[in-house]
This record gives sequence, structure tokens and C-alpha cells, in this order.
Amino acid sequence: MKKLLLLFAMMIVGLSVNAQGSRSYIKESIKEWGGCKNVAITKTNGDVALYGKNGYSCSAVPSGLKNKLSELNNSGALIDDVQLTEDGSWLVLYGDNGVAWSDIPYDLESKLREFNDAGEVITSVTFNDAGDWIVITTEHFSTSDSNISAWLKDGLEEYGQIWAVCVTDDAMVAVYERGYKFLGEVPSGLKTTLKNTSINAYRVKIAGQSWFIADKHGTYHYNM
Repeated sequence: MKKLLLLFAMMIVGLSVNAQGSRSYIKESIKEWGGCKNVAITKTNGDVALYGKNGYSCSAVPSGLKNKLSELNNSGALIDDVQLTEDGSWLVLYGDNGVAWSDIPYDLESKLREFNDAGEVITSVTFNDAGDWIVITTEHFSTSDSNISAWLKDGLEEYGQIWAVCVTDDAMVAVYERGYKFLGEVPSGLKTTLKNTSINAYRVKIAGQSWFIADKHGTYHYNM
């Protein structure tokens, strides 16, 4: 959380993060598909794109993540969401509340097991390499820090139910039923697109100055 608290200062002094220069492999896949429901993008550690029920394309990702995506594709399971950090931690949300991961915070593991045991439907999981994490279900949300929880709660009355959140080492974007909240190094082009687009964005992903949005049906915009 300390790093996220520094984001306000970073905005003031104008610090920036360089985005990964090319994602030609997944972009070519998205072009061929004609749609994309979700991505996991990083500045330095590979990228994933998801299409339809369990279609995927990936480049330069950890072998464990690639193997899991292949396994799910071959089994016919729904692949709903993928998270990948700069240090190589990853998580896949799939099927009926299925979750697979590598090297995520222990308290996040515990919370995922708790929600699963309670039968809560998990809709979004996000985390960064600094130990910050957020889990969204259809009924509740839980975070690694009370300051993050307070920041998310501030948007509930104005924007309604939280659908998803993207947190990186540099920024945080919360997607609500009727709007968005931003913290840190969020690309200006993303803010402009979310303000003007007719897409009812459900997934929002960022990595440096690169970004992606999509609705529940795979209609998308991106700059990456």
C-alpha cells in the first residue's frame, strides 16, 4: 500500500512509466478474432488476450500460466480473467469460481478460499508486486488495506456496484456500474475514452501508458 500512497506525489512531480513498445502477437490475434473480452498486459513480462469462452493468445508469459491456459482451453472450461504482474505472479479466474495462481500474497489466497467456501461468485481479482490486492464478488469486496477499501467505498453511492478493479504498481482503476475511479499513473487516453465511448466497460486493464477496455460481449477499445 505504501507504493500506492506515493502515487499522488508521483502525479504532482510528473513522473511517468514507459510502456512496453509492441504487442504485435496478441494484437494480430485480436484482429483475426474481431473481438476480445479481456487481456492481461504488462510493461515487461508478457501479455495475454482472451476471446469467446476459452480462446486465448499469449506472448512471453511464464510457462506455468501458459500451461494453465492450454489446459483450460483443452478442457472446454470458461476462461474469465487473467492477472499477470511484472515479477511474474499470475492468476486465472475460470469456470464456476475456479481459481489457479502462482506466487500471490498468502492473505489473498486465504480470502479467495474463504469466498469460495461461502459460495460467493468471484467476478474480479487483482493484485500487484507490492502486496496490494482486491477481490470483488457479486455481494462483497475485500482488499489488502483499509485505505484501499475506503477509496473503493467512496464511489459506491455515486457510481453503484463495483464490477471490477485493475491495480498495478503504478495505478488503480475501479469499474463501477455507472462510472469509474482513478488513482495514480492512469493513461489520459484511457480516461478520455471511458468518458466518450458508448461501450459499457466491464473489464479495464492498464500497463504503463497502455490500456484495454471491453464490455461483457467482447466489444473493445485499446491503445497498446
